[in-house]
Amino acid sequence: MGKLVRALSADGSVLCSSVDAADICNEIVKIHSPSPVATAAMGRLCAAGAIMGALMKGEDDALTLRINGGGVGGTIVCAADYMGNVRCYCENPQADLPLKENGKLDVGGFVGRDGFLAVIRDLGLKEPYATQSPIVSGEIAEDITSYYAISEQIPTVCALGVLVDRDHSVKAAGGYMIQLVPPINEAAIDFIEKNIKNMQSVTQMLSDGKTPEEIALMGLEGLDGEILDSWDCGYKCTCSRERTQRMLISLGKKELVQLAEEAEGDTEVNCQFCGKKYYFSRQELEELAKNC
Repeated sequence: MGKLVRALSADGSVLCSSVDAADICNEIVKIHSPSPVATAAMGRLCAAGAIMGALMKGEDDALTLRINGGGVGGTIVCAADYMGNVRCYCENPQADLPLKENGKLDVGGFVGRDGFLAVIRDLGLKEPYATQSPIVSGEIAEDITSYYAISEQIPTVCALGVLVDRDHSVKAAGGYMIQLVPPINEAAIDFIEKNIKNMQSVTQMLSDGKTPEEIALMGLEGLDGEILDSWDCGYKCTCSRERTQRMLISLGKKELVQLAEEAEGDTEVNCQFCGKKYYFSRQELEELAKNC
């Protein structure tokens, strides 16, 4: 399981959230068999999704992050619940790129830099609330930071990292996000800037044995930070046969009837998030068409 931690400064003006997402990323590897650079991109988006999902308040609230910058990876999607449980898929998870000159995975090239990061929140209202911002670098952390500045006007610092081993498993992964809580305490900014400068990369801190609690408090050094709460989170798909039936019904009567007529045997429907297969007979498709 992954672990989410939130810490708050003594005056309540700064929130720092941190997540250890190594187990989540290894589940991504198991389900999607991605290339190393795809693992890094999907893992970073999931670490961000876990932190952002945990900022929601309602038990039925849901968050979706969608990013596509025109890179070889295509669209990458992460869905999260209010507990920071996530699931994800990538349009082209086996696509690969050479390492950058510094020897690091080219996540920015995989994602691309010509497109948008979309954030969709389903808060149980008639329609989900969707906002988006232009992609800055495709490295995801910078894009999350820019999103909060442009779309929500919340001063935010986001750092994410995924360390992929030679056997394509994930050795360390996670991230942290520091946000100023209105009314903004200008004096806290100097401490945050100093702390960020002194902190190592996310994967280095996790590889050195730093816990999410320690990382969250490092982000609040000098601000008398205290752990607010912590809990386990993981890769959790919410697919079911009933949900798949509703998805098929949403295709419309004409599409379902055509699907039934063309079916030589059972129709297979795969979940993009976990790979689970659901089978529907011609008769079942015809029955679903009647409900359209």
